[in-house]
Amino acid sequence: MIILGIDTSCDETSVAVCQDNRVLSNKIWSQAILHSKFGGVYPTLAKREHQEKIDFIIKKALNQAKTDIEDIDIIAVTVGPGLAPALEVGIAKAKEISQKYKKPIFPINHLEGHILSPFVSSSNKWSIPKIKSKFPAFGLVISGGNTIFVYTEKIGKYKVLAETSDDALGEALDKGARLLGLGYPGGPVLEKMAQLKEKTTKEENPLPLPFAQEKQNRKISYSGLKTALVRLVEKIESLKGNLNKTDIINLSYFYQDRAFTHLTRTIKPIVDLYEAKTLLVGGGVAANLEIRKRLRKIAKEKNIEIMFPENKKICSDNAAMIAFTAYIKKTTESIKPKEINKIERIPNLKI
Repeated sequence: MIILGIDTSCDETSVAVCQDNRVLSNKIWSQAILHSKFGGVYPTLAKREHQEKIDFIIKKALNQAKTDIEDIDIIAVTVGPGLAPALEVGIAKAKEISQKYKKPIFPINHLEGHILSPFVSSSNKWSIPKIKSKFPAFGLVISGGNTIFVYTEKIGKYKVLAETSDDALGEALDKGARLLGLGYPGGPVLEKMAQLKEKTTKEENPLPLPFAQEKQNRKISYSGLKTALVRLVEKIESLKGNLNKTDIINLSYFYQDRAFTHLTRTIKPIVDLYEAKTLLVGGGVAANLEIRKRLRKIAKEKNIEIMFPENKKICSDNAAMIAFTAYIKKTTESIKPKEINKIERIPNLKI
């Protein structure tokens, strides 16, 4: 089965080709540099760029996979969650290809793609029986647009245990980086700055931990942490003028530490309430080495396996995870193709 995957959920135009459980190509065109001057993704610009690049990216993906579009068996496309104008472009292109070449379309939830992304591979090592053996599992998506922790008995059946009530973790890191003058997207730069801090002294973190709810279905909030950073920066600037490099390094470390501590202390007690074999972690922030270390510690303490995407490209928004999810769900019969006129964008789609 040859699958064409399309993802235009935010500011990456991505197209992939999978042959069953093996990724043949996964092309991504990032718009990050275009949105940097706005300090975040500008929806109308994102839509225009998707429209200009999608045909080119489809051609590149097919060429790398050495596949003709006529040989595609099914089309998998992200329908949500995401930016409405951006989602619209990918869906429209999927419909166009479907009508022209008589190929069925499978609408895919972007969040589910991230949850299943640790199984995405360019080899064929992840057969359906091997994938099924990892369930029941926890799924954690930590990205620029979403922070959600779920329990899944099997593929396609998810129970939300905790989620963001305002900024997602990746968004919070980007906003913190912007406050420190590190540009956009700032999360990766913030991580590099945090790694420069000397950890030989036990310096107290001046930023307060965000409020933690004490029950299930917890809401993860980062708005208070961002406000605390604003006030701390203002205080330092009032005392000494502009932030110097040492200030930026220290504040990057303190801010990232609080953001990650808030996440881990939220999910850690929930893990005790369920029987699971695996913790599946996806999303752009999953590439961060510090959060990986902290999540590995939780998994070790709880005696469960932890799995991350095989490379940073699969952590970020990409079409390979969309095509791969379609393969898994079609093979396990937990999804069926949908009529073209019933496929619409769902910007606030839940898992």
